Amino acid sequence: MSELLHGINAVESALRNDPERIKVIWLDAARDDRRLRTLAELAEQAGIAVQRTSKKALDRRAPDGRHQGVVADYRPPPPPGEGDLLDLVESAERPLLLVLDGVTDPHNLGACLRTAAAAGAIAVVAPRDRAAPLTPAARKAASGAAEIIPFVPVTNLVRTLEALKARGVWVVGTAGSAESSLYEQDLKGAHAIVLGAEGEGLRRLTTEACDVVVRIPLSPAMESLNVSVAAGVCLFEVVRQGIVAPTRIRS
Repeated sequence: MSELLHGINAVESALRNDPERIKVIWLDAARDDRRLRTLAELAEQAGIAVQRTSKKALDRRAPDGRHQGVVADYRPPPPPGEGDLLDLVESAERPLLLVLDGVTDPHNLGACLRTAAAAGAIAVVAPRDRAAPLTPAARKAASGAAEIIPFVPVTNLVRTLEALKARGVWVVGTAGSAESSLYEQDLKGAHAIVLGAEGEGLRRLTTEACDVVVRIPLSPAMESLNVSVAAGVCLFEVVRQGIVAPTRIRS
């Protein structure tokens, strides 16, 4: 089943990484800027039809109106499953993962994908139910990262966390009420950072499945961070610490 992908970064990433999944792109006929010309060139090189149309027609295809002059008829690949995720973990030398528990805003999901890709994470994991799916809006917010980093929806998040731990991944949850600071935690080696939805935080069973729960120190004037900002703080602290310790062997 195809979807209407929109936004310059999202469409360009799809053209560069998955051109065979694009049937046609529509460009704003009234615009003639360098980035749209680049999209047209990439599409033509891949043998993809390019159609010039009006902004009003693009607005109808992209209901939020933020298409930046381009919409593509895109057939997304099937999402990877838990088995694919575990294969990724086992093939990575020092895997880093981002796990989202109950994030329902597609724009937050897209921003988290972009942050995770920038930090070198191998995947973003989320529950299949009661969480944002990878919609065109999420892809646009990801600014091209959705075609680079795997997004893995899983049926049972706790079971997935246990499977990660069995493969030597240390699972670090986050909560404002935690006693330990993120910056006191040894984050070398294989890690999964687990973040909950704003306001609600991690669910109880998810929290219990974590090896440790830490907090991000904040000014007393603020209670929490946007989930994508929190993801950036945590993931890049792992990066800063080097991700160099041997993978843990669990008994």
